[in-house]
Amino acid sequence: MEPAIQQPVADNKPLVLLADPIIPEFESELSGRFRLLPLTDADPTAATSARALLMVDLPAVTAAFIGALPALELVVASSAGIDHIDLAACRRRGIQVTNAGAAYSADAADYAVGLLVAVLRRVAAADAYVRRGGWAAENPLLATKVSGKRVGIVGLGRIGSLIAKRLAAFGCPVSYHSRSPKPSSPYTFYPTARALAADSDVLVLCCALTEETRRMVGRDVMEALGSGGVLVNVGRGGLVDEPELVRCLRDGVIAGAGLDVYENEPHVPRELLGMDNVVLSDHRAVLTTESMQAVIHLVAGNLDAFFDGKPLLSPVTL
Repeated sequence: MEPAIQQPVADNKPLVLLADPIIPEFESELSGRFRLLPLTDADPTAATSARALLMVDLPAVTAAFIGALPALELVVASSAGIDHIDLAACRRRGIQVTNAGAAYSADAADYAVGLLVAVLRRVAAADAYVRRGGWAAENPLLATKVSGKRVGIVGLGRIGSLIAKRLAAFGCPVSYHSRSPKPSSPYTFYPTARALAADSDVLVLCCALTEETRRMVGRDVMEALGSGGVLVNVGRGGLVDEPELVRCLRDGVIAGAGLDVYENEPHVPRELLGMDNVVLSDHRAVLTTESMQAVIHLVAGNLDAFFDGKPLLSPVTL
């Protein structure tokens, strides 16, 4: 008797298209619940029938991108920022969007304060000083006190509010600029970034990148911050006029900067690499084991809610 022919078992798990390569941590958590299909590998039938799209990095989701997926109903971003998604196109199509919500907020706030301390206290320069043997052969490096510095925060949302709370331990007076005053906020509101900078020793950027905020920090804002001022950016590189930032750092218009984000990532202006008054990192403010797990659970929860017809956990208002 000939052996029975084994029929392929249908995969009845909900289909989720992947806009970009998925990292192992996400795949191990999601693959048991969803059929994950890279868009580049998807056959036309699967792509056109997919209702959900997941992006792990920051690929551009344009109107044309969305137009090629006629059944799409949900875009899930594992980032907090959503400036890479054409929200107007999603709104016109009735496509829902979710982001990382508050999962990253505490880590981003911790990192912003860390950069602030690192620049003022010259932590990176001191590390290099010790490694090259300067401790025994050179004059000691003088830094700047952190406690009591006036800190202006651009964007008093989840992250900005947590930064302000952390700075209270340093005795730092905090003020802020945002689209509108926060009625319940105990901090002083300034109507423009320039006005805020003029009354700050450190300016921290943690707002969303929009057409209104793009390059909002130009030379005028840095001149207002002044020659002793420090700029910290954990928001988006596009918030700053980067060529002007390079010139202002080079010419002493401001004293230093702590940068986790850049205008054309992963490319960092070459001039910044040789400046010891600048602390650079690779867009890692939110990258901790704990925040990654929180985001994975949130992504899975949003997908579960969508396919079960329940309210999303972290919907974006379109």
